[in-house]
Amino acid sequence: MQLSRSGQQTGPRGAPAGVQAPQKPKTAAQNSAFRMQTLLVRLVALLGLMSRLLETSALTGAPWGRASRVFLSPSQVKDRRLGLKVKDSNFTLGGFPSLILAGTIHYFRVPKEYWRDRLLKLKACGFNTVTTHVPWNLHEPRRGQFQFTGNLDLAVFISMALEVDLWVILCPGPYIGSDLDLGGLPSWLLRDPKMKLRTTYKGFTKAVNHYFDELIPRIVSLQVQEDGPIIAVQLENEYGSYHMDKKYMPYVKKALVTRGVKTLLMTADTGQDLTGGHVKNVLATLHLRSINKATYETLSSFQGPSPVLMTVYTASAPDGWGALRHSLDPHLVMRDAREMLAFRFSLNFYMFHGGTNFGFMGGSAPLHNYLSTVTSYDYGALLTEDGDYTPEYVTFQELFRSVTVPSHNLSPNEVHRPPQPESRPRVVYKPVAATYYMSLWDALPYLDEPTLSAKPVSMEKLSVNQGSGQSSGYILYETAISSGGLLTSRGHVQDRGQVFLDNLYIGVLDHASTELTLPRRSDYEGSQMLRILVENQGRLAYGPDINKERKGLTGDIYLNKSPLRKFKIYSLEMKPKFIQRDLPNIWKPALFQPRGPAFFLGLLRVGDHPRDTFIKMQDWTKGVIFINGQNLGRYWNIGPQETLYLPGPWLQPGANEIVVFEEWKSALVIQFTDSPQLGHVSWDSPRCHGQRMQGPAPPGTYALFCQVGAWDPCTQPPTLLLSGAGSRYASGESPHPFR
Repeated sequence: MQLSRSGQQTGPRGAPAGVQAPQKPKTAAQNSAFRMQTLLVRLVALLGLMSRLLETSALTGAPWGRASRVFLSPSQVKDRRLGLKVKDSNFTLGGFPSLILAGTIHYFRVPKEYWRDRLLKLKACGFNTVTTHVPWNLHEPRRGQFQFTGNLDLAVFISMALEVDLWVILCPGPYIGSDLDLGGLPSWLLRDPKMKLRTTYKGFTKAVNHYFDELIPRIVSLQVQEDGPIIAVQLENEYGSYHMDKKYMPYVKKALVTRGVKTLLMTADTGQDLTGGHVKNVLATLHLRSINKATYETLSSFQGPSPVLMTVYTASAPDGWGALRHSLDPHLVMRDAREMLAFRFSLNFYMFHGGTNFGFMGGSAPLHNYLSTVTSYDYGALLTEDGDYTPEYVTFQELFRSVTVPSHNLSPNEVHRPPQPESRPRVVYKPVAATYYMSLWDALPYLDEPTLSAKPVSMEKLSVNQGSGQSSGYILYETAISSGGLLTSRGHVQDRGQVFLDNLYIGVLDHASTELTLPRRSDYEGSQMLRILVENQGRLAYGPDINKERKGLTGDIYLNKSPLRKFKIYSLEMKPKFIQRDLPNIWKPALFQPRGPAFFLGLLRVGDHPRDTFIKMQDWTKGVIFINGQNLGRYWNIGPQETLYLPGPWLQPGANEIVVFEEWKSALVIQFTDSPQLGHVSWDSPRCHGQRMQGPAPPGTYALFCQVGAWDPCTQPPTLLLSGAGSRYASGESPHPFR
């Protein structure tokens, strides 16, 4: 189509649009030449098509039309060293087309004794790849001191995946998100008052370089080019939504490549943030549950024809204390999964198995004045928190069997999958009496020497842990006051501070409550001890404010508008060393229900074969549980979570010591159950079970679940047919609603 000199739109040979120009009759020779040219073009196209079909048919033994749905495992690829490649709109493994069907398992959220069990269940479901993230803060808890043993033995986990016949997608960070404290970055970075996380700020890159010098050599020999299982490495995590420094992502790429990473590199971002996180010559993937036409066009515009990998195809979101349990309607999840597979998209299911935020591992979200993540990381995954099967596991297993194409001329029902591991038995132990208790105030003289400071000092600034500061737990501030009045925090209590006068509980200062009235007494003589016990409930896991995430008292506290001075500060990190220290005989019989803050002691006796169970802290209020010195995590009666997972490997035959740190009201009896009780799921309401109800929702998300007191529609993104594509795309995207 073109324009005539007059501006009129014309067709071929200058005729008006829609009117064919007169054609001169063709001679017989011209007709013969035209037919021959057409025949040759068709023959070349047919030969090319036959060549590709024969190639894929020889690999799969499957009908040609289904070859695009092959999911190759390591044992099916003769030369793994060819690695994962991008060829036009396909991934290839060993030179042959293959889709990636991955599921995320975080090794650090699962007891090491259960790694193989979880990987076998991933394989038996029909996945060919496991994705895992590497938490810097756990591997380098103190600057310069690294941990890669026990539950943090990354190399063993990766090698075990290969033994189970799985590929590995590795996400080494340095920032990984994953709903962890500070997104997996170590808190000691924040000792630098000028720190700029996730940028090329010298203080940050120096620490990253030191960390990568320790981490990367441990995994380079496990890359597919070295006959290992790692087929791809992800740079950072959703940097497009942060994007503070355009030089940062190229720096991360160089930091990995110069240390020997040579497998396929990828980034992962939401649709609206694709360009901000993209790096030249690095495959862009999507952190979305569905994709719209605009995102697909954006992806194609700077990447050209390429395979689509939905890096975070999520079934839910992590739960927060005081909110309803998140969940998506499994029928809707299944619908989207079928559509994505019909598009020949590769998927990573986040999470296949969520596990547990043991200890103080979990982070927070910048929602509703901070939403602290609960201890369970169940996440609505295909396996429960303790690794048991869900109905959705079976449903997805059948889906994968129906759409994948086997190799070696096997029918779909004959595809080799390992035997499905049996469910591990659970047990309900007899209730344990907390027969002894010890007040926190009585324990203070026997703890580490406190820090003396004129002004409040945050956790990160304390001179503990060989200069790395305090990362997690509680911190106690004491100062003498001689009058009552209005106590004001001005937002400097991070995150939740219980206020006491001597041993008398006064109230709570937190993100929402910033003032308390201290009693005035006419017969007041001398001074009283003002105590503020501050809990770090988890640093933000994402967002632009992570550079500000210092905990404890982060600034002055005012009494009657005057700043308080002369503090005695106790670090209460509650690590195993803290719980297992030898104390004089200051435990007292718990003959009544003493108020916290206090430690309570009980003994759990088990047989020769300890098994998984769940602790139910019925009628307790809020605190932390330790089993044989190991921190199980937080409990809190505001819910939604009601039970804590206790792995069998953490128990020993005979007596097991249970220590409970209770902040307020105790029950003196610790109960057990054989099933997780994680609270009411938000779509249980009959108003929002798959119905398309309109209403306000947080920006950038779809209302796929309900929130009490916040929003409760259930709008589902509609779908549209891409003209000529033969596939349906969701017209709206569903980015991660919590990360």
